[in-house]
Amino acid sequence: MVNTLGAAPIRALIVEDNRDICENIAAYLERHGYILDFAYDGISAMHLALTNPFDIIVLDLMLPGMDGLRFCQKLRVEAGIETPVLMLTARDTLDDKLKGFEAGADDYLVKPFALQELHARLQALYKRGQRKTDNLLTVGDLTMNRSTLQVHRAGRHIDLSPACMKL
Repeated sequence: MVNTLGAAPIRALIVEDNRDICENIAAYLERHGYILDFAYDGISAMHLALTNPFDIIVLDLMLPGMDGLRFCQKLRVEAGIETPVLMLTARDTLDDKLKGFEAGADDYLVKPFALQELHARLQALYKRGQRKTDNLLTVGDLTMNRSTLQVHRAGRHIDLSPACMKL
């Protein structure tokens, strides 16, 4: 099955402790060709995010075990994972949104939400993520961004001299 962009199915991790919301999201996104995994707490979500390749993560903020802000910070800073993250939460103040973006979110959608809007935002994040990964060269845990010439090994930045870069 292909997604609505005509490509391979999008693998998404949905991190949400409300199972009714998960069922609604699943019913809608699966019709559009998504392959979904679910985590109902922050700790399980971290395990899944570290051990599986996802194209996108939908993340609630108020989670048992580890809240969404901490999850996102750990994902970005400690694990070096750049998978696009859409925060989906009832927290709707400007301060909440700014904290979400500071933690590493790529987008922020407030509950209640329309499934069509969620889908449109996920499609946009996926497209941007695909363009970003086209510039990445990866061998094992070593990655080089051809656009920025930044190199990372196991999520840690490596400073290279111009001569090393040419090699």
